[in-house]
Amino acid sequence: MKIACLGGGPAGLYFAISMKLRDPDCEIDVYERNRPGDTFGWGVVFSDQTMENLAGNDPVSAKAIGDSLAHWDDIEVHFKGTAERSGGHGFCGIGRKHLLNILQDRARQLGVGLNFETEIDTDLSRFSDADMIVASDGLNSKIRTAFSDTFKPDIETRTNKFVWLGTNKVFEAFTFIFTETEHGWVWAHAYRFDDDTSTFIVECAPETWDKLGFAGMDQDETCRACEALFADWLDGHDLMSNARHLRGSAWLNFPRVLCETWVHENVVLLGDAAHTAHFSIGSGTKLAFEDAIMLAEVLTATDKPVQQGLEDYQEARKVEVLKLQSAARNSTEWFENLDRYLGFEPKQFAYSLLTRSQRISHENLRQRDPDWLDDVERWFCGQERARPPMFAPFEMRDMRLENRVVVSPMCMYSAEDGLPGAFHKIHYGARAMGGAGLVYTEMTDVSRDGRITPGCAGLYNDDHVAAWREITDFAHANSDAKMAIQLSHAGRKGSTKVGWEGYDMPLEDGNWPIIGPSPLAWDAANQIPAEMSRADMDAVKADFVAATERAIAAGFDMVELHCAHGYLLSSFLTPVSNQRDDEYGGDLNARLTYPLEVFEAMRAIWPADKPMAVRISATDWLGDDGLTGEDSVRIAQAFNEAGADLIDVSAGQTSPRARPVYGRMFQTPFSDQIRNHTGCATMAVGNIFEPDHVNSILAAGRADLVALARPHLADPNWTLRAAAELGYRGVRIPPQYEAGFDQLARNLQRAQQMELKA
Repeated sequence: MKIACLGGGPAGLYFAISMKLRDPDCEIDVYERNRPGDTFGWGVVFSDQTMENLAGNDPVSAKAIGDSLAHWDDIEVHFKGTAERSGGHGFCGIGRKHLLNILQDRARQLGVGLNFETEIDTDLSRFSDADMIVASDGLNSKIRTAFSDTFKPDIETRTNKFVWLGTNKVFEAFTFIFTETEHGWVWAHAYRFDDDTSTFIVECAPETWDKLGFAGMDQDETCRACEALFADWLDGHDLMSNARHLRGSAWLNFPRVLCETWVHENVVLLGDAAHTAHFSIGSGTKLAFEDAIMLAEVLTATDKPVQQGLEDYQEARKVEVLKLQSAARNSTEWFENLDRYLGFEPKQFAYSLLTRSQRISHENLRQRDPDWLDDVERWFCGQERARPPMFAPFEMRDMRLENRVVVSPMCMYSAEDGLPGAFHKIHYGARAMGGAGLVYTEMTDVSRDGRITPGCAGLYNDDHVAAWREITDFAHANSDAKMAIQLSHAGRKGSTKVGWEGYDMPLEDGNWPIIGPSPLAWDAANQIPAEMSRADMDAVKADFVAATERAIAAGFDMVELHCAHGYLLSSFLTPVSNQRDDEYGGDLNARLTYPLEVFEAMRAIWPADKPMAVRISATDWLGDDGLTGEDSVRIAQAFNEAGADLIDVSAGQTSPRARPVYGRMFQTPFSDQIRNHTGCATMAVGNIFEPDHVNSILAAGRADLVALARPHLADPNWTLRAAAELGYRGVRIPPQYEAGFDQLARNLQRAQQMELKA
């Protein structure tokens, strides 16, 4: 096979090496526009895991790289006059120029043709005899641009400004330095990559960059200005730029690159040409190496035609790349939204920074540096002895929760005319005894016509009060769990089949009339709701108030107003379903009017010593056509000012056109945004299923409570199991079940010890 690699950076060189190792007879030429010694970066960072992967692929170049590496285990965070140092992270660095020289030497040794000072042209006819062309021509790929109709690149320029500098101050830990100026915060990412040199990346928000005058500075002036900002950490050492090939100041905005496809006929994009990952997780070169290994493996594992092999490579590689890009996006957004976290105590700030990408979790940190994590847990719980954050108490008004695990509201579709029955008593009783600090009812409707389905629970007559009272009395007598009721009206999503018969599908018969802010059906199969008049609004508000009064009589500790998921009050909030032209429609303030009116009426009669919550959909997952995260900050602020103690942050389910982006803890960023912009307590929910997730969210200040739905369907004792797994005995265990808990704790501890030995 004859292969042309266009671009002699790490991606092209390492692919040539990897391919030659697997197929020594293939003919590979690498074409690079620069000279062999040219490079415009400083150090490159790898994890220990990346080095293991390189050693498995090519021990020769891996040893040469390894012999030149600067190693460190610690990450140090300087913030507000403090330094938090966490160990066990396992990183290493090498100068980019030295890395390229090692790869060049290894490629020559294997018989790869290296052609320097060769300008890459988008006319590929000169490579017509090549079986395959690898476009490894970097971030500003000419090949990607030339065939953009095929590759369909999506390039998003991120907001923060950064400049890549170097210094002879040797930083022994990977060091983050945050310093406050009169125009805002500026920070550095610093790490050594040889015996006497460190990379020193300076970053700030664009407003700060502009006000500090960096736009008008050349590279020398930029270095001097940054030296002044970070003088306390540079110990008199200079900052240096090696970007003399760039005109002006060398400040950049990071471009996030995605491509719909990486393959055009016999051309494949590799490395930064295909995708980028933000420098804050140090993964650009890692991605390039892994691309190169995978492409060589796929091509040499099959006799398929080249284009089919390239498509197989894309299929095999794309998911892993997207995972890393998702982590990189989380990391990027943390730095872009730094103002959310500036009020944190230094320990929590450092923890939030370390876990920002969601690749490092609470238990990862325990494995890396248990002493530091113990300090964090003691700080979080305010006690001398550490305990997992999920088992820290939490108070709202006069309600004290013994821990921060919540059984999320989940529709059971098992009531008769709204009346909870034997199923509900056992269902909620079991989950109350399962150890969670707070147990929610399912969405409980304020009127018969406000139900989603004939099986939905209600609180619209006195029989309902008595049935719910039996449940709350049992929970209070047999557990420490507090009980919350979620009150709602289905609106345009009403009069449908129970969940397992078909979600959002209209009933075959027996339908009841439905209402909404506008006469817009959920979809073509459903009824068109009647547009609510002012009289309708008054009647529905009265139903909510009556249900709230019944919730008091039923013994609930908290009431939540459901303004999410496309039900009635949610439909008022989002422009997707509210297209009124009166005072209840139009801009966000107008759309908020009626839901706030309902909430204020409920708050007025709900006891002042008891908390109230509001559930919202923080986004419609429709881009600018629907509610955004920024809109939901305003919505949450409005409810908080009206007396809400907790914002239950969900997302979506407001339109069948929504396109959610799923993943672990995928809705938690909205909780983070609302909590740390408004100061209101929040509850995170959405694909949270491990104790590690819960502890990470809480310790990082992304939410105050964490709700789990499906995990509690599968295991009513999820919280007790988590306590046993974490070796925590402070949770209340029903005396009837103590022997089982003790055995579970022993078995789990034994399994963990065996796993460590293995």
